[in-house]
Amino acid sequence: MAEARLNDIWVYLAASPLLWLTTTLACYLFALRLYRLAGSTPLLNPVAVAIALLIGLLWLTDTPYQTYFDGAQFVHFLLGPATVALAIPLYGQRHSLRALALPILVALPVGVATAGLSAIGLAALFGAEPAILLSLAPKSVTAPVAMGISEKIGGIPTLTAVLVISTGIVGAVFGTGLLRVIGCRDDAVKGFALGLCAHGLGTARAFQVNATMGAFAGLAMALSAFATALLLPPLLAWIGLG
Repeated sequence: MAEARLNDIWVYLAASPLLWLTTTLACYLFALRLYRLAGSTPLLNPVAVAIALLIGLLWLTDTPYQTYFDGAQFVHFLLGPATVALAIPLYGQRHSLRALALPILVALPVGVATAGLSAIGLAALFGAEPAILLSLAPKSVTAPVAMGISEKIGGIPTLTAVLVISTGIVGAVFGTGLLRVIGCRDDAVKGFALGLCAHGLGTARAFQVNATMGAFAGLAMALSAFATALLLPPLLAWIGLG
C-alpha cells in the first residue's frame, strides 16, 4: 500500500514541469556545499558532482532524458545570457588583454590544433575507426559548436557531445593542479589554458579560483569555438581525414 502511494506521488510530481528544474538546482546546491566543505578541492567539482547525481536520479526513476529536458530547459536557456555575461569580467581585464594580445593570437591556433590532433593521434594508436576520430576532433569546444563541427566533418554528434562533457569534467578536475605542477603561475595564462582545453566547465572552474582566470578562460572558450570551426576542417583534410 505504501509503495503504491509513493508511486502515485511520483506520477503526480513527474507531471510538473518544475520538478526537474528544482531537482537540477537542488543537486547543484548540494554539490556546491559538498565542494566547500571539502576545502574547495577540484576532485569534488560541483558541476561534475551535480551531473553524476542527476544521472543517478534519472536512472533510478527510469526517466527519459527528453522528460528531464522539458522540465529543466530554463537552465539551458540561461546558457546564452551567461555566455554573454562573460564579457563583463573580460572588460575588467582589458588592460592585461592588450598586453597579451600577441601571445593569445599565437596560442589560439596552436592550442586548437594540439587539442584536436593529440586526441586523434592517441585514438588512432588504439585502432579507432575514422568516425570515432572525427567525433573526437572537436572535443575541446563548447557542446553546441562541437556537435555542429562533428556533423560537418563526418563525425557522430551524439558521441561528440559525450566527449565534450567528459573533456570538460577532466579539465575542471585536474587542470589547475596540472598547471601548478608544470610551474605555471600566471592567472591569465592558466585561465586561457583552461578555457581553451575544457570549454565551459573549465571556465566555471577558473571563476572559482579568481576573476582574472575566469575572464581569460571565457575569452579562450569563445575564441577557440570560432577558431576550431574555421581551422579544424582544413586541418583534417590536410592529414587525410576530411
